[in-house]
Amino acid sequence: MKNKKMTNKKIKMVQYGTKHGHALGVLEVILNNPNVNFVGVFEPDKKRIGQLKKIKNSIWNKVNFLDDKSFLNDSSIVAASCEGSNIESLNFTEELITNNKHVFYDKPGGNNKKQFSKIVRLAKKQNNLLQLGYMFRDHDGFEKILDLSRSNLIGDIFQIRAHMSTKIPEKNPEGMLTGKEGISSFKGGIFFDLAGHMIDQIISILGKPERAFSFLKPNENIKNLPSFKDNTLGVLEFRNALATIEITASEINPLARRFEVYGTKGYIILEPFEPAKKLKLYLENDENFYKKGINIIDLENRPRYKKSFECFIDNIINNSNPKRSLEHEKIVQEILLSCIENNLLVS
Repeated sequence: MKNKKMTNKKIKMVQYGTKHGHALGVLEVILNNPNVNFVGVFEPDKKRIGQLKKIKNSIWNKVNFLDDKSFLNDSSIVAASCEGSNIESLNFTEELITNNKHVFYDKPGGNNKKQFSKIVRLAKKQNNLLQLGYMFRDHDGFEKILDLSRSNLIGDIFQIRAHMSTKIPEKNPEGMLTGKEGISSFKGGIFFDLAGHMIDQIISILGKPERAFSFLKPNENIKNLPSFKDNTLGVLEFRNALATIEITASEINPLARRFEVYGTKGYIILEPFEPAKKLKLYLENDENFYKKGINIIDLENRPRYKKSFECFIDNIINNSNPKRSLEHEKIVQEILLSCIENNLLVS
């Protein structure tokens, strides 16, 4: 960013869209941030607004819903969170960047590589922040994994395994397009919706892969959605390493989310992701102040979105660089879509 530092001034912003699965959580974080002057929510679907207002004791009844898109032309509004559904969000984000807003863009970055690349180029030209809402970027466990991996403590990394499944209904009564039915409109299914979280972490550790492909299998037990890709595996191939990503939307609770990094001198295991409790580090020999064998590292259990959004606002105020560059955001999105395009189970 090269714009003038904004001192002693709250960041005036809006939320564009409400149909993303994280929309409520992100809104709560925005409203609790002391450096934000929140103008309101713009939801183009009036039916959706009515649905939200019927939810008792909801924060949706405490915010101002904007009548139109005039906020796009208001230069005093410098930032926005994009919380539209996966079908809407890429177009919403393009509108925001075109109108020179900094954007906190909830994942994934749409299903059109060319359009996303165009948005990234424009953001770079205008010095706009475009931060994808991958909520584990500021997770204490993943931060420590990244630091340990880069320190060479576990040697040369040759394998990463990420398991990030979920459990969602066929239809979400309080959401729109956030159940299996809504996600089924994308050929990547649940992989499209969630795999970016893990690709973001893997690329931060290993860089850009040489190849990306997948095995996207429908779950025949979901009778009303026979083509929904619910049993999925992504593979990223690097020069000296492989990374695999396993995702389904039909896992039972509690979710068995797990991230493993294997090197020539040791390995790291994070399980569960939430609540963050312990990180296990296994070493072949004593290294620095870690001992040979198992080392248990205590983790801080941080709330979702809070630190990531704080960093977004701090970057605007202090004219500082984000944790992930625009090029990184572009690569993550390209690899996600490449995995889906290269589905080896296509008949």
